[in-house]
Amino acid sequence: MSEITNPHDKFFKQVFTRMETVEEFIRHYLPPDVVGLLDLDTLEYTKDTFIDKRLKEYFSDLLLKVYLKGGLQGYVYILFEHKSYQEPLISFHLLRYMVKIWEMLLKKREVIRFPVIIPLVLYHGEKKWRAGLNFKDMFDSPDDMAIFIPDFEYLLWDSTQYSDEDIKGEAVLRAALLILKHIFDEDLKERLPGMLGLLRDLSEKRTGIEFIETILKYLLSAASADTINDYEEIKAAVDQALPQTGGKIMPTVADVLREEGRQQGIQQGIQRGIQQGIQQGILQNARKSLIDTLEVRFETVPQSIIKILDEISDPSILGLLHRKALKAKSLEDFRQIVDLMME
Repeated sequence: MSEITNPHDKFFKQVFTRMETVEEFIRHYLPPDVVGLLDLDTLEYTKDTFIDKRLKEYFSDLLLKVYLKGGLQGYVYILFEHKSYQEPLISFHLLRYMVKIWEMLLKKREVIRFPVIIPLVLYHGEKKWRAGLNFKDMFDSPDDMAIFIPDFEYLLWDSTQYSDEDIKGEAVLRAALLILKHIFDEDLKERLPGMLGLLRDLSEKRTGIEFIETILKYLLSAASADTINDYEEIKAAVDQALPQTGGKIMPTVADVLREEGRQQGIQQGIQRGIQQGIQQGILQNARKSLIDTLEVRFETVPQSIIKILDEISDPSILGLLHRKALKAKSLEDFRQIVDLMME
């Protein structure tokens, strides 16, 4: 999967581009002394992304601008890792992306001195995070060389280090983080009613229903078949957790999934059609070029030969016959070559 088609990427973006949710996450999960320096009323998203194309399958990112309480400009950069194994070079990737952010600000002439960027890694893998939090941890060097090593520390939210009771926040944030924490767990199906039950009070509101639909689509597209087999299992969990509104929500989710599947099928069909059209064009050009060469050399090409050439569906064979046609002494000579190749 890549870019927006990646279900983890899509869920991360839909959850953390809700300003009230990301603000709440910052309040609960950044160090209190850091939060105390931020004027969270000034938080705003930028539209920029800094992930390399080759890494978009494994990472997603969000950049938020925020002013410090002293008036200085700063940034919070969230890097979400959604691959099945940990990235040991995460500090290096963060440094590259932070440099890209500073370069962008210089090009826009927005800064003379660099603003502080608070890097945060959001991790929901199955095993405890092992990579060091300091960039200098990536170096092997004597202590006396330390002054030559650039260094910074990133913040980490590691789902494996939180019990369900330790996950804080209002219903939307808690439900989202619990889903991320347990998406790979074998007992996800048993846990699901309790997680969805957090949203019971929101299920009567339009925004709440939309968020529940976001969670359900994520579960259907990202959960392992070993944990949740199908739509009916999720429907059972929704009916148990949200008995008053579940019956209204699930048909909408089903309609959306059908439409997404239909659109994906259309796109795949278009791509197949394009590829088939290209191949057909190559085949027709190869056949026409061969027949034109035969007509130039021998004036008239019998229908019996044209019929045989029409039945050849491999452009490479037509290309080989074209080279043979340039050397053939007669049509009969060429016909014998064709018969030998088609045996």
